[in-house]
Amino acid sequence: MEPIKVQSEGGLNVTLTIRLLMHGKEVGSIIGKKGETVKKMREESGARINISEGNCPERIVTITGPTDAIFKAFAMIAYKFEEDIINSMSNSPATSKPPVTLRLVVPASQCGSLIGKGGSKIKEMRESTGAQVQVAGDMLPNSTERAVTISGAPEAIIQCVKQICVVMLESPPKGATIPYRPKPASAPVIFSGGQAYTIQGQYAIPHPDQLSKLHQLAMQQTPFTPLGQTTPAFPGTYPPPRHSTTTTTTLSSPTAGLDASNQTSSHELSIPNDLIGCIIGRQGTKINEIRQMSGAQIKIANAMEGSSERQITITGTPANISLAQYLINAR
Repeated sequence: MEPIKVQSEGGLNVTLTIRLLMHGKEVGSIIGKKGETVKKMREESGARINISEGNCPERIVTITGPTDAIFKAFAMIAYKFEEDIINSMSNSPATSKPPVTLRLVVPASQCGSLIGKGGSKIKEMRESTGAQVQVAGDMLPNSTERAVTISGAPEAIIQCVKQICVVMLESPPKGATIPYRPKPASAPVIFSGGQAYTIQGQYAIPHPDQLSKLHQLAMQQTPFTPLGQTTPAFPGTYPPPRHSTTTTTTLSSPTAGLDASNQTSSHELSIPNDLIGCIIGRQGTKINEIRQMSGAQIKIANAMEGSSERQITITGTPANISLAQYLINAR
């Protein structure tokens, strides 16, 4: 069979599908306000651009169409990412412009052809386009596909994608391909007071796997120890919470064991002045969110003259405090 030749501007109109792996932020940039950006890309390139559903940290963007339509769509994506980089740099002290990076998802059976004998093909691509090209050594989870990362200036990326398309057309995938499907975001799990919580929206809720275990443990609970003794009422809360005062509130419900101590205590943190803004957020939105999610009271001291740090006092149950601390550190 005669190998397919693609002319420089894709004079050959073969329909091709290329899959890209993107982070949520990149997808947001491609979609644009009310979907305007992706709509414009579809109209101007003539390619079909589909974005996988689901609240995953990674999404798959599928571009299908004649080769020249695909190149146009790629060019628009590469220039959009460059624009995002330039915009983000206007607020940062960095002077050198980072390259645009795209990640293609390619059937593993075609990766050998992309790499070439002894790496000859990939080396030729790097040299002729000026883009950096890397083929991942491992397949993406639960699939027979690998990630191919291309980075460089938009022009270099477009030339490189054209060459990759030629290779993919000349050596179609062998056998069945199991496409990579990104997994939904698993909310962070926070351990606090011997219990696991996951964050959902504004609230921390007990982690599902933990619920049945917690229920069993709560049912086996021995009655609470007399006031002032610090025997934990829940396995896993050793050592007893710090800052303990002896005013333990006794609870008599079967779930009393879920939080070993419902006593209120306070904890102090020092945060560098230059980071305090991230924690407070615009007009206090972030700090209010942290207060709401953790259920703790959070006070931020005024800036002291000559000090490079601000004191934060967190008050609440040990569980609320550790949740608030986690959220502050995460910021």
